[in-house]
Amino acid sequence: MFLNLEHLGIAVKNLDEANALYARLLGVEHYKIEEVASEKVKTSFFKTGEAKIELLEASDPESPIAKFIEKKGEGIHHVAFEVADIRAEMQRLSSEGFQMLNTEPKLGADNKLVCFVHPKSAGGVLVELCQSIIPE
Repeated sequence: MFLNLEHLGIAVKNLDEANALYARLLGVEHYKIEEVASEKVKTSFFKTGEAKIELLEASDPESPIAKFIEKKGEGIHHVAFEVADIRAEMQRLSSEGFQMLNTEPKLGADNKLVCFVHPKSAGGVLVELCQSIIPE
């Protein structure tokens, strides 16, 4: 079961320029910049009420974000939903016929386990599932 909208992921060419733009637009500064080596991306987060905006800049020309921007330009890349049990949701969605891009969740930005639903099986939208990692 999806708990709530966690964040919108927005692909950007230049994180510094995008941070300045979104700070002016949202009226708040970003609260975190983080590199996710496995995805070859540098991220920045803005808090917007209950949800967040995640800006994504490619850290490698072969990264999924670089390829997305090359094909579609800057803009909304994915929508992310918080879930309580990411593995159970992956199983549920697979059984409902959704194509998962991951067989196992992986470590993502902002202290989350993440996985993705292929846009071809989700109405053209890349859907990310996020589960907070609870410190032990």
